[in-house]
Amino acid sequence: MLVLSNIKKLYDGASDGATSVHANVDLHVDAGRIAKLGPHDPSLTARERLTVIDGSEFTVTPGLIDCHGHVTALGLDSAALELSNEPGAMVFVEKVLYRTLVDGGVTTMRDIGGATHRMKRLVDEGVMIGPRLRIAICMLSTSGGHADFRGPDRCHATISKLWPPGPGRPSSIVDGPWECRKRVREIAACGADLIKLCTSPGVASPSDKLEHRDFSAEEIQAITEEAGARGLRVAAHAHSASGIGLAIDNGVHDIQHISFMDEELVERAYAKGCTVTPTSWVMSELQTATGLSDFVREKAAQVHEVHSRAVDFARQGGLRILMGTDAVMAGMHGRNWMELVHLVRDGLAPLQAWYGSTGLAAEEIGQDDAGVLREGMRADFLVCRDDVIERPEAWDSETLVEVVKDGEGYRGALAGLPQRTFAGTVATVLQGR
Repeated sequence: MLVLSNIKKLYDGASDGATSVHANVDLHVDAGRIAKLGPHDPSLTARERLTVIDGSEFTVTPGLIDCHGHVTALGLDSAALELSNEPGAMVFVEKVLYRTLVDGGVTTMRDIGGATHRMKRLVDEGVMIGPRLRIAICMLSTSGGHADFRGPDRCHATISKLWPPGPGRPSSIVDGPWECRKRVREIAACGADLIKLCTSPGVASPSDKLEHRDFSAEEIQAITEEAGARGLRVAAHAHSASGIGLAIDNGVHDIQHISFMDEELVERAYAKGCTVTPTSWVMSELQTATGLSDFVREKAAQVHEVHSRAVDFARQGGLRILMGTDAVMAGMHGRNWMELVHLVRDGLAPLQAWYGSTGLAAEEIGQDDAGVLREGMRADFLVCRDDVIERPEAWDSETLVEVVKDGEGYRGALAGLPQRTFAGTVATVLQGR
């Protein structure tokens, strides 16, 4: 057993209230699980089968749970899209996974499009180092919709370059209610933990305008009904007011981006028990991204202008707000904590942002054994030098001391803490393991 002793400040992830913040406590870890969290015991000393680590200078939080990840996204420009589809792309995915865990502090990620069950399994088996994954596999949209990256000359283009179909991943492009039903069945058979669709056009897609429609109500109903029949929740990419409304009215549980959400839509979402994942950070990053067309830049400016107001409407209306980065550009991977910074800038109290990144997030994505530091839960936690609970902006690579997932450290910074050794290499994957 290991004890992180006399921790200066700890947030347990169980709520967004002051009762979840503790001072001078001991965190006991045994066999990858939290064994106990309680007041500091000054008589506790190292002995046989007990390792005591001084935590008196540290702030501790649960590991982050990112509810909108894309571990296969290497960028939005043509070169990055081509690279992500090459046979050796798994090498780059491994790098993204490593950075997301070791630098970004994300111990669990809901990948909302791109990652396959094979990637999830390779992390679980220890072949690749990264956060445990819950996966949507595809991002469903219509022909010409947000997942269709063929560009305006689509009549002469190849199939969409964004997550094209391959082993373990059907096509994201689907039209008509019955085809939608079949595609959900295929995705579920491929091991998905949820279904993701687009109820509005997107910012980064090359030819759809924000005010246009993606799926019809009949198609969305078909998707949500088939998902529900298989015990899967549905998340929707939705920027426009019409897209948000379609999601609310047709069985979507988690509404993502919410750029044009207003007070009336918040009331409707609250009545249906919807959550929202605003992805505030990426809205800012898109303003300075390189390699984007003028058309995409114009859309990015439109959503940036209204996004903070929409998040504030959601906060005031009592919606459950989840943390999600939507890291689609290379420089975002491993800086996932920036979403907390932007959520606070958009009006959330720091503990609200933390709760949506830990306990609340775990509950909403079905990872019931993580996100909260209490007895029996996975020992996923972060050790920091500064008070990142009160000031998330203080979090950087110098502040982050250690990332612990299932009781094992990944940065090698705390003597006495079991360290994760790399059990394999991605070369074994490429050789057909």
